[in-house]
Amino acid sequence: MRNFAIFLFIAIGIFLIDQGIKEIFIEGYFLEGECIDLVLHYNLGVAFSMFAFLGAYLKWIQIVLVFGILFFTLKEGYLIRYPFPIGLLIGGAIGNLYDRFVHQGVVDYVAWHCGFDFAVFNLADVAIDFAVVWLLFMIYYFDKKEKYEV
Repeated sequence: MRNFAIFLFIAIGIFLIDQGIKEIFIEGYFLEGECIDLVLHYNLGVAFSMFAFLGAYLKWIQIVLVFGILFFTLKEGYLIRYPFPIGLLIGGAIGNLYDRFVHQGVVDYVAWHCGFDFAVFNLADVAIDFAVVWLLFMIYYFDKKEKYEV
């Protein structure tokens, strides 16, 4: 029960913080810098605008993926073992999914352009990426040892 509370706290927290920051940019905030611009962009696709051609179908595909990930993490026990990174992952995913329904695209605002132009991203993207790296590290280095220590 404690781990599920951690998961919920992190997922809801990431969602609320992400949406709060996005609202600031939707209301018109921007800042241009030497390497990073903080400026509003709408991404109609996923990473690097891939799959934008799917249009409105993309949000429904993502709903299925989010519920599939949630089901898998519950079934395999990952939510109990890794509530914090799963909370980051689901909170970020729901934040971006919410954007697709409300704004017809993901609200991005961090544009890196120092040396090369990188994809524009947001806090939800960072949370998802961090969660994936954290989970891969934990599963690769620690999960297998626990299975063999019976």
